[in-house]
Amino acid sequence: MEIYQHFRKEEHHFIDQVLEWQETVKRQYAPKLTDFLDPREQQIVQSVIGRDEEVHFSFFGGASFTERKRALLYPPYFQPSEEDYEIALFEVRYPSKFVTIGHRQVLGALMSLGLRRGKFGDILMKDEQIQFLAANEVADYIRLHLHAIGKANVSVEKKPLTDIIKLEENWQDAMITVSSLRLDAILSQAFHASRQKIQSCIENGLVKVNWKIVDQAHFECRQGDVLSARGFGRCKIIAMDGKTKKDRWRIRIGIQK
Repeated sequence: MEIYQHFRKEEHHFIDQVLEWQETVKRQYAPKLTDFLDPREQQIVQSVIGRDEEVHFSFFGGASFTERKRALLYPPYFQPSEEDYEIALFEVRYPSKFVTIGHRQVLGALMSLGLRRGKFGDILMKDEQIQFLAANEVADYIRLHLHAIGKANVSVEKKPLTDIIKLEENWQDAMITVSSLRLDAILSQAFHASRQKIQSCIENGLVKVNWKIVDQAHFECRQGDVLSARGFGRCKIIAMDGKTKKDRWRIRIGIQK
């Protein structure tokens, strides 16, 4: 199928899933709600469905600024509202005076409940306040079973979406030049770190491309890719502005630390 040529091989399985959702909506003439999707998966949904007159789509993750969102695919007659995305907001209660909880600990505790990552949206942290978003269908299960994060005893309280912590993303533009489009080369320049140190991060599963772990330093990056390295931050490839006279790639990136 022609659409596959525009995507990496590892994304073909998800494309098949989107095509299946599309056909389900057409066949049943009813809406289809997905799990939470990362931004790359959202891009794929947009690309695959495009301007299909029989199937419309929209995304919502609890607020306009959230990264992970549920997709709603629906026939033309349907008018979606926020309630149709079935998203629950939880606030974590914990002894903040005596313990510090990090993002990784929250995600680890949620995943230890035996639920898929797709059942959880963003984890939001500001000062000592911690919130996370989840699919309504697992909300009661979370309330009953989430009692600890790391070594801290916790409880969770369901909140209206209007109480969500409001976060803003700050990206700093930068221009780098690299000898190749390899993952290790780009991360090394973006974060001013040695190639060896970046390669070690990659080999140890600490690097993601488009929210998926990549453990090969020679992985070739493309325009639009979002790269993250634990302990360094995140960057996105905004544009590839051709090559210099010394045959090096000139790349415009955004850096978030």
